[in-house]
Amino acid sequence: MTLDTENGAGLEERILGGLDAEQRAVATSLHGPLCVLAGAGTGKTRAITHRIAYGVHTGVYTPQRLLAVTFTARAAAEMRSRLRDLGVPAVQARTFHAAALRQLQYFWPQAIGGTVPQLLDHKAGTIAEAARRLRLQVDRAAVRDIAAEIEWAKVSMLTPSNYLARAQGRGEPGGLELPAVARIFEAYEDLKTDRNIIDFEDVLLITVGILEEDPKVAATVREQYRHFVVDEYQDVSPLQERLLQLWLGGREELCVVGDASQTIYSFTGATPRHLLDFPKNHPDAQVVRLIRDYRSTPQVVKLANTLLRSRPSGGAEADGLWAKPLELIAQRPTAAEPLFIECPDDEAEAGVVAERIAALIQEGTPAAEIAVLYRTNGQSETFEQALSARDIPYQLRGGERFFQRREVREGMLQLRAASRADGTRGAEVARTVADVLSSLGYTSEPPVGGGAVRERWESLAALVNLSQDLAAARGDEFSLTEFVAELQERATSQHAPTVQGVTLASLHSAKGLEWDAVFLVGMSEGLMPISFAEEPKEVDEERRLLYVGITRARKDLSFTWSTARTPGGRANRRPSRFLDALRPGGNGDPTLRSTAARLRKNTVKAVATQCKVCGTLLTTGPERKVGRCSDCPPSVDEQLFEALREWRRKEATDADVPAYVVFTDATLTLIAEEKPQTMEALAVLSGVGQRKLQKYGEAVLAVVAEQ
Repeated sequence: MTLDTENGAGLEERILGGLDAEQRAVATSLHGPLCVLAGAGTGKTRAITHRIAYGVHTGVYTPQRLLAVTFTARAAAEMRSRLRDLGVPAVQARTFHAAALRQLQYFWPQAIGGTVPQLLDHKAGTIAEAARRLRLQVDRAAVRDIAAEIEWAKVSMLTPSNYLARAQGRGEPGGLELPAVARIFEAYEDLKTDRNIIDFEDVLLITVGILEEDPKVAATVREQYRHFVVDEYQDVSPLQERLLQLWLGGREELCVVGDASQTIYSFTGATPRHLLDFPKNHPDAQVVRLIRDYRSTPQVVKLANTLLRSRPSGGAEADGLWAKPLELIAQRPTAAEPLFIECPDDEAEAGVVAERIAALIQEGTPAAEIAVLYRTNGQSETFEQALSARDIPYQLRGGERFFQRREVREGMLQLRAASRADGTRGAEVARTVADVLSSLGYTSEPPVGGGAVRERWESLAALVNLSQDLAAARGDEFSLTEFVAELQERATSQHAPTVQGVTLASLHSAKGLEWDAVFLVGMSEGLMPISFAEEPKEVDEERRLLYVGITRARKDLSFTWSTARTPGGRANRRPSRFLDALRPGGNGDPTLRSTAARLRKNTVKAVATQCKVCGTLLTTGPERKVGRCSDCPPSVDEQLFEALREWRRKEATDADVPAYVVFTDATLTLIAEEKPQTMEALAVLSGVGQRKLQKYGEAVLAVVAEQ
């Protein structure tokens, strides 16, 4: 097959030349049904975007008649960006909800009549009101759980009338018995009807209803879209699968891509059964397996394979739901073995992780290429404090959105204004972006120290770096106007550029991302697997979640856990059962057992320091910080300590922050003991990082000098 273009051979080489044999098989199989089983890091997005581009350039696909569907707005935006880079900007890439909402808005007047109801962004308020009407007491956490349960019911195509029969065995959402949940579900639906509002699940349900009941609308949609690509097919819910089949209308022009071992959203109604049963439901389907892992080192890939391979039988039901995993084959050079670090308490664990991150940054790993991943969002605070104490920048995934930051909004406004009068193209675009943003504080070199100034610079630098990347990818015709349009689209889908800072994220929110170095923290029973995962199929989902976490790492991977929650607390925590097969000498891999002696050096214990007075091992965070037992007499200057406390009180009052945010008591004690006379002497004390040194250093030295 040749490309219909003057530079056909060159363009074909550009689209297919960098693909391996399996990826090329995907890209050149332009007619469905096609099932792509793609392991983590095997280049699935590359394969399917190149397939779309190849199909468009060969004339097999009409760009406007192909719909690519994925599960997050960010993933859809990333796919659109890649397709633009491949010269096919007209192809639509959307989430299921976005595609359905667009169709619903278009067909509502003729299929139902009137205007489309208002879309309900958040269910919580309406659910809380429904509960109050029923005189049921629910707190915020209960409302959140009930909202999740209603979402599960609706994507499973259940109604309040048949919910009870299908929900048996799902526990007590929000602490309520299922009949009470069913009543809230019904009251919630009644409130929406009374107020003429719909939620996101209704978008799918109503679109399905219109396509089922109105043959003209169905025929119009099927005429519009002739080819479909569905990414992350293992996460499809029954409702989404029903909508997809209605779009197809019995046709076979469908390519699905997924990995059953990355099914981590079963609690939302997602099921890998559609992916696993695809060859059976489509007997003529071609199946391609992508198993060459280009992301991670052989050491990381080996652990990922071992984790899945070491799964014990969970009984007939769980075993029937467990898919045979893909055995990944690493393509990267060998590197360091993963580390397993046991710590005495949560504070020590966060400190060890922060120190190792500091060492990685010192060795040349960018902060943006490091991630700390945890099972629950509540685990982040300790690591935030540990990184802040060492002046290591970080970004909390799920925190303030990049495009909502003031400097980013201002930068986009100025770039939009500049684009109206600026005709630069290609590499000059990045220089123009840097010039425009310089009025907001951007410089070619980062500012010294941290704080708000550094954070503002990081945001602006991310915009400049993005302009450089896009200019390199899009070539000489790339314009400032196109860059502004790209920013606007990314803002709509929250597809943020990379910001220099360590990423703190939950394992669920890390899916689809990757970093050079990954720290999997809190790897103890009760957190991984989570305590409420009691059934074998629930533990299997936790295993898959950890698999997702492991496969986020390119080069460096560390597992950490603590034996106690608080310093000095009872050491009653046990390492996660999943680590049994992964740690040196583990029981899940004969190769690991046979090489236990060689690898044992990679299991590290966080060792407490010794008391500088009596030599006893220190066990608590405050003791480790000041370097002595709590029972040993301090060499502190009490007058200086009180002066420092008074200075801290005034600082905290002026800044309207708690006193410990300025300096903890342990740090003040250390300052009063050491009596530093210079900034250099103050900088080396525990708890005094670069940011605090810059902000408070001179004032602290002045207090010391006065005493």
